Amino acid sequence: MCYNSPVTPLLENAARGMEPAWQEIVKRYSPLVFSVCRRHGLQGADADDVAGSVWLRLVANLAGIREPEALAGWLRTTARHECLMLLRRRRREVPTTGELLDRLIELEPDAALIGEERRDAARAACAHLSVKDQQLLAMLFADPPKPYKEISSVLGIPVGAIGPTRARCLTRARRSPAIAGLLASHGQQMDQAVA
Repeated sequence: MCYNSPVTPLLENAARGMEPAWQEIVKRYSPLVFSVCRRHGLQGADADDVAGSVWLRLVANLAGIREPEALAGWLRTTARHECLMLLRRRRREVPTTGELLDRLIELEPDAALIGEERRDAARAACAHLSVKDQQLLAMLFADPPKPYKEISSVLGIPVGAIGPTRARCLTRARRSPAIAGLLASHGQQMDQAVA
């Protein structure tokens, strides 16, 4: 489809909220957006999601389009980024059907027992920490966590040192026999469940 009308007035009118201008932009450039989706192997609802995200990004960035005649390139690049983000999210998703889920469901009755073991191990590990370390972790893991300024004031730790101090506390806690034993036993159970 060939469009001879310039893009600049369309974008200006769309920015003013004129619905016919938006409709013309979507009609003109939808084939381009969907072609990018097809090149990435996306179709149906996934392609519709990408297209919707592209149009939302255009609305949000309308004032930032400095070269309206380059809109096609901007849309192509934006569609490519949206496709790649969707594909990355999909790779991180855990399947909700199939053999892996069946194995995970079989493990579920043990969840309460495992939770109890973890709490006991955490308590035992914290008992071996210094009082100051225990206070720091208690404030950081309170619900809701205490603000760093309050922690700094109460414990006399500079705000910038709270994160590194926390990391050292957790490292010491992980070295406790209770946590090491828990990690070893649950690591073996997870290996058996996935095998």
